[in-house]
Amino acid sequence: MKQPLEKGKKIYFVSDCHFGIPDHGRSLEREKLLVKWLDEISVDAREIFLMGDIFDFWFEYRSVVPKGYVRLFGKLAELSDKGLPVHYFTGNHDMWVFDYFEQEMGLIMQRKPIVREYNNKVFFIGHGDGLGPGDKGYKILKSVFSCRLCQKLFSFIHPGFGTGLALYFSKKSRLAKKGTDEVFLGEENERLIAFCKEKLKEKHFDYFIFGHRHLPLDIEVAPGSRYINAGDWISYFSYVVFDGEKLELKRYS
Repeated sequence: MKQPLEKGKKIYFVSDCHFGIPDHGRSLEREKLLVKWLDEISVDAREIFLMGDIFDFWFEYRSVVPKGYVRLFGKLAELSDKGLPVHYFTGNHDMWVFDYFEQEMGLIMQRKPIVREYNNKVFFIGHGDGLGPGDKGYKILKSVFSCRLCQKLFSFIHPGFGTGLALYFSKKSRLAKKGTDEVFLGEENERLIAFCKEKLKEKHFDYFIFGHRHLPLDIEVAPGSRYINAGDWISYFSYVVFDGEKLELKRYS
């Protein structure tokens, strides 16, 4: 999809906030900071991409949604009501977002990677989970979690117990991977780099933009083609911005 970028307008990308952890107080502090950032960038934003795992866990029951996050939801609804397109990618922690964000906040849901073209620059945009070689265990698990029947069965669990159970396993998974998110594994071991190089055999992309990895990265994967990871809003408070000419990976302070 080709979209010319008006002069002075910018495209913003942010990922992996994991709101809800490690506790209410620190999660709320990070949420307030993101709301402040959203308010500041709304002045020149043409589009905003929330690149997945904004919440550490999210599940929408038919008449119940997780409590909290009112500041973030209010700001997103405000931006959407003003006509600013805000895209929300489902990640591996919030894949059970259904229609609440669309209906209540007017967000544009993205459940798989998309391709966009701005000012003759081609972008491949996605959360990044399940892409690249290996990681077969997660890919199987994702197919199970994406199954409508499994989602229906989970909805029968009381929200208090279901949320607690999901957060327990999320914490367990995080502890099992502790330390690996902060270390660059080398080009030969980074699945998303392998994915980018394979994708370039099909066509040229100027930019691959992902989250998921929690590590801010800007790597040339081929001449004229870069892989940028937006990092996270936990340790790095990083984001990506494209002004129509150049793309930059920045940190918010």
